[in-house]
Amino acid sequence: MSFPVLLLPLTLSSFCLLLVLISCFSGGYSSSSSSAAPTRIGKGYRLISFEKTSDGGFLGHLQVNQKNNVYGPDIPLLQLYVKHESENRLRVHITDEEKQRWEVPYNLLPRDQPPAPKQAIGRSRKKPTSVLEIAGSELIFLHTIDPFSFAVTRRSNGQTLFNSSSAGADSFGEMVFKDQYLEISTQLPGDASLYGLGENTQPHGIKLYPNDPYTLYTTDVSAINLNTDLYGSHPVYMELRNAGDKPYAHAVLLLNSNGMDVFYRGNSLTYKLIGGVFDFYFFVGPTPLDVVDQYTSFIGRPAPMPYWSLGFHQCRWGYHNLSVVEDVVENYKKAKIPLDVIWNDDDHMDGHKDFTLNPINYPRPKLLAFLEKIHSIGMKYIVLIDPGIGVNSSYGVYQRAIANDVFIKYEGEPYLAQVWPGAVNFPDFLNPKTVAWWGDEIQRFHELVPVDGLWIDMNEASNFCSGKCTIPEGKQCPSGTGPGWECCLDCKNITKTRWDDPPYKINASGLQVPIGFKTIATSAVHYNGVLEYDAHSLYGFSQAIATHKALQGLEGKRPFILSRSTYVGSGKYAAHWTGDNKGTWEDLKYSISTVLNFGIFGVPMVGADICGFYPAPTEELCNRWIEVGAFYPFSRDHANYYSPRQELYQLESVTKSAQNALGMRYKLLPYLYTLTYFAHISGAPIARPLFFSFPAFKECHGLSTQFLLGSSLMVSPVLEQGETNVKALFPPGSWYNVFDMTQTVVSKGQYFTLDAPLHVVNVHLYQNTILPMQQGGMISKEARMTPFTLIVSFPAGASKGEAKGSLYLDNDELPEMKLGNGYSTYVELYATLDQGIVKVWSEVEEGKFALDKGWIIEKVTVLGVGASEKISALEINGSPVAPDACNIELSSMKQKHLRDLEDGQENSKSLMVDITGLKLPVGENFSMSWKMGIQG
Repeated sequence: MSFPVLLLPLTLSSFCLLLVLISCFSGGYSSSSSSAAPTRIGKGYRLISFEKTSDGGFLGHLQVNQKNNVYGPDIPLLQLYVKHESENRLRVHITDEEKQRWEVPYNLLPRDQPPAPKQAIGRSRKKPTSVLEIAGSELIFLHTIDPFSFAVTRRSNGQTLFNSSSAGADSFGEMVFKDQYLEISTQLPGDASLYGLGENTQPHGIKLYPNDPYTLYTTDVSAINLNTDLYGSHPVYMELRNAGDKPYAHAVLLLNSNGMDVFYRGNSLTYKLIGGVFDFYFFVGPTPLDVVDQYTSFIGRPAPMPYWSLGFHQCRWGYHNLSVVEDVVENYKKAKIPLDVIWNDDDHMDGHKDFTLNPINYPRPKLLAFLEKIHSIGMKYIVLIDPGIGVNSSYGVYQRAIANDVFIKYEGEPYLAQVWPGAVNFPDFLNPKTVAWWGDEIQRFHELVPVDGLWIDMNEASNFCSGKCTIPEGKQCPSGTGPGWECCLDCKNITKTRWDDPPYKINASGLQVPIGFKTIATSAVHYNGVLEYDAHSLYGFSQAIATHKALQGLEGKRPFILSRSTYVGSGKYAAHWTGDNKGTWEDLKYSISTVLNFGIFGVPMVGADICGFYPAPTEELCNRWIEVGAFYPFSRDHANYYSPRQELYQLESVTKSAQNALGMRYKLLPYLYTLTYFAHISGAPIARPLFFSFPAFKECHGLSTQFLLGSSLMVSPVLEQGETNVKALFPPGSWYNVFDMTQTVVSKGQYFTLDAPLHVVNVHLYQNTILPMQQGGMISKEARMTPFTLIVSFPAGASKGEAKGSLYLDNDELPEMKLGNGYSTYVELYATLDQGIVKVWSEVEEGKFALDKGWIIEKVTVLGVGASEKISALEINGSPVAPDACNIELSSMKQKHLRDLEDGQENSKSLMVDITGLKLPVGENFSMSWKMGIQG
């Protein structure tokens, strides 16, 4: 549950009121300090020494050329550290030479530490040569001495990936390094495609758009606000460009948790930070999948997900009592719409307090009986937890928190804020004592209510007030009437420190609001004296780590955590949803870009609130949204307290669309689960932009209205009101409609107009793929035990072809998602077509688990075979098989082609071949082959 601090666009009157609030809070409002206009501050630094270190890196020292006081005094001496940390990753670290500066804590995001600044002072300093090249196996670091700049190039083709030199650049100046203002830029080729730098809602699609604002600072601002810093901070971008006809991808991470503005102007990119250090990591690629593999290898592999988490989830803020929740579950069953997980927002709580139950509306005995019932059929239950702990002397959670001294402090006392319970204090998750206390509270709550996962919300952190607050005397706060998100504490603005009012104003909330506005005061203090000013954007990340540790310690099961606020590395611990959207066609469209961006960020388990959080979607829109949302990696319907009820069974037409789209999702669960395995071992996104599979096909570089699941399954939804067809881009090759596999699109790389009546979503399988499917069901537990079908796709009408696929199966309750523990099986699938002979076979690793479960392959469907309908000489595992004697049926059907006929060629012919009645154990190697009669 959440309401935005700021809802944009604002009415004129509310906008004026907001400016008054900002002015009062900050002591004035200036729009000039973060202007996108290029500025040149100072004359940079010069390199005065550079030498090799014992760990294989290089250490340099920089001296400021000319001091100035714009945004404060320059730091006179800097330390430069450069190291090829692996063959595909280069690090460039720049900090104050004389004292330690804030960095993302090394215990939160484990990585090598550069030499401490004080260790560098007094060393013999080797004078730098005029040009020095530090070459790794894939990347090369080069620099200039005065003014200092550096470049990173790709060794294989000489491409410059990053170049901070302002020589010849009219859009930026030299590097700036002050205590509260750091600036550095890079030149860019004008034809490059950039992606990332979030979290924000991007109206122009997934590609970064020149001159759009990109501000990174975790903020509780509704996702309906465009080009605004939202819940997460991910200072990483992927760049895709072509060298000749060959595509190359790389990524750049600036590991810094302080607030920042990033200005992308098409031919350059400029970072403006309000603290910390420059800690750059360059990932060489060269494919998009290589980039996310290298990136997640560094920041942490995405968390393994339980199988049930890929099922459908239903939530609503406003399930006032348990009987409503019971009715929701029953109505999904009656409507024959799959449902795996039922959620509670804060309705189950006693007075909005964490780790409590409302004794009247959610009495524990009845709730336990309900959970026993749904758990017995494999359903799960998840509840919300906000970080703010209600200030209440009779509240045990608060009592134990005070006793353990776990809260963030301001002037020596727990910082007071307001969220849903009223007055709250915020736990400091940088404090080891807090992590232990939090784990204890989760264990206590789990003993009270055996929940199956936790939803950590409002963790940017969100605060309904600003500044230094006290609990008012003589009045109830909150009053219990009116909006619960209005500040009712007595508060005073905090502007007396440079941490509350820094010299450079980032474009916070899209309006340059003070960085302490509606959050924790930035001069508040965490464990070991860490300032909120520095650690602000790490709050949700640190909470996710603590929550993951707690859940994993409960019963040794695989945790499931959904977090609104994220940072670099959050995907190692949590899934994410895109926050407070609205039931509009625009929001439906925007959701695709945000979901795809989080795959790049290393958070592949992601989705948007289906049908919109804010009211109110039209019936047509909700139909179309479930047709998209059924293919989000994380698929959940969630709505606002004030929204009309929008469960998928509420409207007959939506029910039909849900049955269709979710019915297909549940058949695809083994494929989706295999994708979560690859995400976990290699970072590969579950939902991907088309350019991941077709990087050389430039037409798809900016495509944001279609997406892939894995490498080969393309979703092309209707995103416009009133449309009954969709214009979809098909990269070159053969594509098969998974709802009707006789329907084929043969493309040379162009758009096709597809029929898409209200209950139809177009999902196509690419050639050269083997897709494992099952028969579906109303819940993932039952769907998982149904027989398998293998869909083999060859190029339509081809006489030769190859196809590959894979399947991962395991005990999804175990914390680890890996082979070698006796509770998992991995299968590689292969197929060939050559001279009319079709062969399909498998190679199994650790088959015992699949054998023990009794999984079988019952059907093989082959698409695109170019021959006559006659099928003969079937062999299974090397032995001839007489179909009639084994209850095996062979059949074929002609496929219909949608293709470009402008070349005058006749529609090519291909077949769909089905072999049914098989009983091939998934856990054993198999091989099968047959002959297709030659067309006469």
